[in-house]
Amino acid sequence: MDGDTLYSIGDLARRTGLTVKAIRFYSDCGIVPPTDRSPAGYRLYGINAVARLDLVRTLRDLGLDLPTIRKVVDREISLPEVAAAHAEALAVQIRTLRLRRAVLTAVAKRGSTPEEMDLMHKLAKLSEGERRHLIGEFLGTAFGGLDANPEFVGIMRSMTPELPDSPEAEQVEAWVELAELSQDPDFRAGMRRMAEHLVADRAQDGTAGLRRDPAAVVRDHVGPALAAGIDTASPQADLVVAAVMAQYAHVVGSPDDVHLRRRLLTRLETTNDPRRERYLQLLAVINGWSAPRSLARELDWFIQALRARIPA
Repeated sequence: MDGDTLYSIGDLARRTGLTVKAIRFYSDCGIVPPTDRSPAGYRLYGINAVARLDLVRTLRDLGLDLPTIRKVVDREISLPEVAAAHAEALAVQIRTLRLRRAVLTAVAKRGSTPEEMDLMHKLAKLSEGERRHLIGEFLGTAFGGLDANPEFVGIMRSMTPELPDSPEAEQVEAWVELAELSQDPDFRAGMRRMAEHLVADRAQDGTAGLRRDPAAVVRDHVGPALAAGIDTASPQADLVVAAVMAQYAHVVGSPDDVHLRRRLLTRLETTNDPRRERYLQLLAVINGWSAPRSLARELDWFIQALRARIPA
């Protein structure tokens, strides 16, 4: 058939796979107007109607509304313009759906109350600026006013979540949990104590900062002890505790005595808060970082061993 051939609605239905009813509807809307009419008054269409109907079906499948489709087929607006606007709208819808899915998943997992679900929903919908304000206020409570040393600025930056513009569902879910955790008064108080301990140790050390994080010292000495199956009450554990204490005493410039052991015990117990470790795990999910290594086993072992070697 050539370009002068005219088609009935039935012909178009067979060629396009659309129903006669759908084609008649698009024709009535002016999207695919008839080229002519038969002597009996039936609508007839040119070959370009096939291409228009194929385009209409594709755009409808992509979710475009009929007024926009008519502007596209009539070349009142360009297809790239429509595609860009629609893609942006879909991105917003996808983000909204991810937020809803994350909240519902968290509610299902945790058996949340209606009040908790309402809070999670509000946290999930925060804008980027609102998220930064919430976390900034939390970190300010933990570290603010203690020390102007750049080391604290680095710590605060390393603990700041950066939710992507198009986050995955697990990132949104992690953000909601982290935001809730950041508002826990007891967790905030623990983080503040940890920061105060860092300042006190740095002042005792008399340098720009501790040369070695006590938790890292514990990790290095206790890891082999755990691998060897050494019990915290055994004589071999005495050697591990002595080695850690010797290094810590050297760093802070104090003798290894009861007071220093109690001081280190307090610091490690504060560091070993499971909520702090959970915060770091959630932070890694949100920021797309590798999961942090847990020091809970090493810290648990050493805290138990150290506590047993401090006189009541």
